[in-house]
Amino acid sequence: MEKLLIIQTGGTIDKDYPRTQLGYAFEITSPAVQRVLSKINPSFEFEIISLLKKDSSEITDSDRELIKNKCLQSDCPKILITHGTDTMIETGLFLKEIQDKTVVITGAFLPERFKDSDADFNIGFAIGALLSLDIGVFIAMNGNVVSATNCYRNKESGKFQSNIH
Repeated sequence: MEKLLIIQTGGTIDKDYPRTQLGYAFEITSPAVQRVLSKINPSFEFEIISLLKKDSSEITDSDRELIKNKCLQSDCPKILITHGTDTMIETGLFLKEIQDKTVVITGAFLPERFKDSDADFNIGFAIGALLSLDIGVFIAMNGNVVSATNCYRNKESGKFQSNIH
């Protein structure tokens, strides 16, 4: 079985309750994917790298270049990126130059720490997609997987969908 590389970039999926006294703003902390995978005894090897801890609205093209370089330098042919939902499509488009790997980007609408979060499902779904897909860059959210080059976010539903009908 191939080893997966999992890259944390931040976003809602990794947000946690603030450690500051009387703090109201959530903080991006340890990778949510680590907690999720520790519960399931996966049948694959993986390495988690905490590359960024940013809200996705703060991710810059320099950050995307860092993500791309980490993907290109890795020996792993299958890479999962956890990311904030606001700019995951932009990051996916930036990574489309990666020609020899399968990259899947996922996130969550609620932090993994929340009881009703979609994080566990999205991570599991994204890993299943990652293990099944051919080479390319994809967005996997809420039971749907779409090539990053054909993805848009429906403004009414908030869901990630294909712009190919």
